[in-house]
Amino acid sequence: MARQTSFYYSFLVLPPEQRRAIVAVWDFCRAVDDAVDEVPAATEGGHALPAGRDAVPFWREELARAFDGRTPWTGEGCRLQPFIREFDLPREAFEDVIDGVAMDLDTMRYETFDDLFEYCRRVASAVGMICIRIFGCRNAGARQYALNLGVALQLTNILRDVKTDLERGRVYLPLDDLRAHGCNVEDLSAGIVTEPVRHLIEFECRRARDFYQRATAALPREDHKRLVAAEIMRAVYFETLQRIERSGHDVFTARARVPRPQQALIAIRQWLWT
Repeated sequence: MARQTSFYYSFLVLPPEQRRAIVAVWDFCRAVDDAVDEVPAATEGGHALPAGRDAVPFWREELARAFDGRTPWTGEGCRLQPFIREFDLPREAFEDVIDGVAMDLDTMRYETFDDLFEYCRRVASAVGMICIRIFGCRNAGARQYALNLGVALQLTNILRDVKTDLERGRVYLPLDDLRAHGCNVEDLSAGIVTEPVRHLIEFECRRARDFYQRATAALPREDHKRLVAAEIMRAVYFETLQRIERSGHDVFTARARVPRPQQALIAIRQWLWT
């Protein structure tokens, strides 16, 4: 896992075996996402891995090999496989991740928030469902925590990446919301924070805040220590959201980032609070 990711410091607090499992999950999901996005793939056995639309059946089969006890084709699959039985990882959550990543092949716009919610649930909340199994959470409240936190994190990503997604022809903000605030995709593409655009981004920030609050409310007291890594992640991403808000909801001039030293301070603070 690269040090520049927003997850880096959150996973440092985990016991070694949990950390290795989380990194294996993260690397597998990252490989699927990169392959579908047609990022130049690594090679296995001297052959380039499938990318784009061809990557989806390849990674579905790789997941099946990992879960069925066959030898995976990729390093990511091989590193994931031992942890599947050790932590009883949920196969359906990995399938959700692949389904969510595959949505990017055909869906460039989301008409309603209900549509976007399903995307967020698959690409983010599903990863949370895997992680809480590794953390050892069994309380039903942990699942609600993972669901809501995943949506909150993904909405924060979407707000942070409005400009770069537009450059790729993608708009994740629901078109219903654009119309309700008197703007359209062309207004976003102009990269100017007009009053309608500002009110739109402000509205989406409030929505993300609501999901952070739902996650906090669902966090089971008995699992608080087990979820310290997730809480560090929540705090880092919430700071990203606050930076967007403090910028006057300008998601065009600069990409909101939390510097690594501040991420480390956030991690220490959250760890001390548990």
